[in-house]
Order: sequence, then structure tokens, then C-alpha cells
Amino acid sequence: MNLYAASKVAYRSLRANKMRSVLTMLGMIIGVAAVIAMVAIGAGANERIAAQIASIGSNLIMILPGSTTSGGLRSGIGSTPTLTMGDARAMGKELPAVRLVSPSMRTTAPVVYGNQNWSTIIQGVAPEFFQIREWMPTGGRYFSSAEMEAAAKVAVLGQTVSDNLFGEESPVGKIIRIKRVPFTVVGVLEKKGQSPQGQDQDDIVVIPITTAQKKLVGSVHVGTVGVILAQAAGGDSVKEAEKQIVDLLRQRHRIAPGQDPDFSVRNLSEMLAVAEASTRVMSLLLGAIASVSLLVGGIGIMNIMLVSVTERTREIGIRMAVGAREKDILLQFLIEALVLAVTGGAIGILVGVGGSWIISRFAGWSTLISPGAILLAFGFSAAVGVFFGFYPARKASLLDPIEALRYE
Repeated sequence: MNLYAASKVAYRSLRANKMRSVLTMLGMIIGVAAVIAMVAIGAGANERIAAQIASIGSNLIMILPGSTTSGGLRSGIGSTPTLTMGDARAMGKELPAVRLVSPSMRTTAPVVYGNQNWSTIIQGVAPEFFQIREWMPTGGRYFSSAEMEAAAKVAVLGQTVSDNLFGEESPVGKIIRIKRVPFTVVGVLEKKGQSPQGQDQDDIVVIPITTAQKKLVGSVHVGTVGVILAQAAGGDSVKEAEKQIVDLLRQRHRIAPGQDPDFSVRNLSEMLAVAEASTRVMSLLLGAIASVSLLVGGIGIMNIMLVSVTERTREIGIRMAVGAREKDILLQFLIEALVLAVTGGAIGILVGVGGSWIISRFAGWSTLISPGAILLAFGFSAAVGVFFGFYPARKASLLDPIEALRYE
């Protein structure tokens, strides 16, 4: 019996028990669909984290003011401004592993344009901030170093602020008021989306840090900064940049060896990479759990095929009596198992892709359908059909023709 003839016999046998065949395939359908949907959810989460990592900038290091001790009382981290503009300038000039540095300070204030107002974050920075964050303007320009030195009253708007104050109107060249101080809008930043902490990065107005110190937060804070952002010269020099920053600040702040520093250094890219690795492990775990249902479907195929062999023992005996060989019987039942698995896998692909779309559409989760996951799930379903179908097929092929003919 050739492969085509065996396939026809197997197909007729499956059609004779349609309901049983459908129920047997159901395990494979659910298994393949679950694998595709779970892997899509995990891949979507990875893509979202990767986008968040890209949105904060590459090789980013954040230097925060630390705690200080006064009169035996230890203040919390960030409660005392221990970082200065001089610290930021020294990092940019003296550290070879650091490419760019920008001091930064934040406050919250209402922004007014005409009869529109919007309360948002006002962030004072140096021009290098935009390069560090890899934040391009969609209209207008950044402010310059000369404007920062002159404490010019210029502002660059985030997309959310621009939309709420100006709508479809271009804000470039317009005058806004921040705490009753007039600022000229010189640019609008491209959309960044949510930060890894879930905050809207576009809900911001960026101004020169000197302007923020002198015009908005008061003379007490002139010369001090809230945070210093630094960008390492390359991905392989981030650790060296951290070490150089720590050594420089300990020297500038006259911190003795063994004494706790009044600052802290954080590698944001490393922190987010850990989060990405955790999400990747979770997606693999979800895929592994879903693949268990494929094994369950395979066991179902084996169970039904064993029942089928028992029911068709007399038929097998007749086929052997008229000349069918062991390999013909083996091939027939193996093809039946393979058809069940592959058909179930094909339907499962459609269900999995549709389920991923439904999850993304109605649950709001980000999903990314991977062609590799589809091929893997389909190939695994075919392998399961061969693996779990082989034993019943082998059992059928080894039946004694005389005993099979006498079977009732």
C-alpha cells in the first residue's frame, strides 16, 4: 500500500467517527492556541519594556542627592540638595568615560496660554539633556548653551502639554506663562509615551536650568541641582563611568574613605534590563505552561487511537488476510494520528492568532505574534501526533491475523 492509498483509508476512518475525531483534535487546538497566545503576550511585554528602555536613552546614569547627618539626625535620600552645577561641569570636563552630562531640577506649576491652562512638570536642564535622552523635536528647536548661560526665558514643550494648551495650533513662537513668568516656546518634543514607572513622559515643559533656578524656584536653590544625568561613552564603559563619577564626587564633597557618601549613583539601563530579563523568563514560563496542554492533547490522541485499534481488530485481520503488510497497517494508523494532530494544530493557529488579537483589542494588553512561535507550536503538534500515535499503530501492526479474524 503506498502513501496515497494509506492516506485515503485513514481519512475515511476518521470521517466515519466525526464527533470522536473532533473531540480528539480539541486538545491539540487548545494546546496550540494557548502556546501562541501566551508567547504573544510575553513577546508584547518584552517589546513594551524594550521601547521604554529606548525612551529613556542609552547608557544612562542618574546621580541623586543622598542623605546627610546633622545633629545626630540622618535625613532621607534626596531631602538635602547636595549636588551642584559645579559637580555636573566637573563630570563633563574631567571624566573620560562620560560623554554627556546635564544637571536637572524639577518643579510642578500651572502653565497658561490665553484662556487655557495646564498643570505640569517644569524641568530645568542643560542643552545636553536632549541628546542624553535622545529626544528629538518635531517642531522648532532646542534652547542653546548661550540661552542657558543667559537664563533666557525659553521653553520646549512635551507633546501632552502642547496638545492641551494649543490643540492643532503650532506653539512655536507663542508666549506661555509659568508662575506668571512669560516664556517663549522655541520647540515641541516628539512623543515618548509612558516611562517604565507608568508616568506620561510627554507631560512636561523643559526650560534652561539657570532660568528655573533664578525665575521659578528661588535664589536659595541657585547653584544646586536636584539630579544629574550622565551618559556613558559606550555600552561597555558604563561601569567605568559609574566608578569615575563616584570617585570624583567623593573627592569634591570631601568624603573620607569609609564614610557614607551624600549622593547615590544609579544605572537605569541596568535596572530596566533586569526588568526585561524577568519579563522574558515569565514569557518562557507562560509558554511552557501552555505547552503542557499539547502533551495532554497527545495523550488524548493515543487514548483514542488505542480504542480505535481495539474496535477495528477484525478489520485489521481482514486487511492482513488479503495481503496487507505490517508496515501498511503501521502507516495507516500513524497517518490517522498525524492527521488528527496536524489538523488540530492548523485550527489552533487560527484560534491562537484570533485570541491574541482579542486580548490586545479588549484587554488592552500589548501582544506580538511571533512566526517562530507559530512554527514551533505547529511542528510540536505534528511531533506529538507521531510520538503518541506510534504505539497504537505499532500495536495494530503486530496483531496476529488469525487472532484478529476471530476477535469479536
